[in-house]
Amino acid sequence: MFIGEYSHSIDPKKRLAVPSKFRAELKNKVVVTRGLDKCLFVYPMKVWEDLAGKLGTLPVGESATRSFIRLQLSGAIDCEIDKQGRILVPDFLKSYAGLSRNVVIAGVYNRLEIWDEKKWNEYKKNAEKNTDEIAEQLGKLGVY
Repeated sequence: MFIGEYSHSIDPKKRLAVPSKFRAELKNKVVVTRGLDKCLFVYPMKVWEDLAGKLGTLPVGESATRSFIRLQLSGAIDCEIDKQGRILVPDFLKSYAGLSRNVVIAGVYNRLEIWDEKKWNEYKKNAEKNTDEIAEQLGKLGVY
């Protein structure tokens, strides 16, 4: 399970260090793709295979479903974790998420999210303002 938030930086060669506490679970290969809210999602291979399998069974007759499947699958890239624990973030994903040098890597249960540091701080600030409303919605779903 991935939890916590970690500040890191993308080097000039577009490499990003994965927090050391996550490396054993990720092994040596991950999938990075477009996430929601303009961040990147990083999946362990097994989780990605399960998700891609589910996406592959969705009906393609609806345009919103097709669009989501296309964005998730066409935007995905296999990334090797190098000996120093880094992944290469390609330009098209860096651009999608608006990543600058400073980023936050957030552990979100079965995946990691890569956020531009400023965007993460804004997102977190707004979410913290709405904690009570979010908790009420989760309560209606039987989660909280």
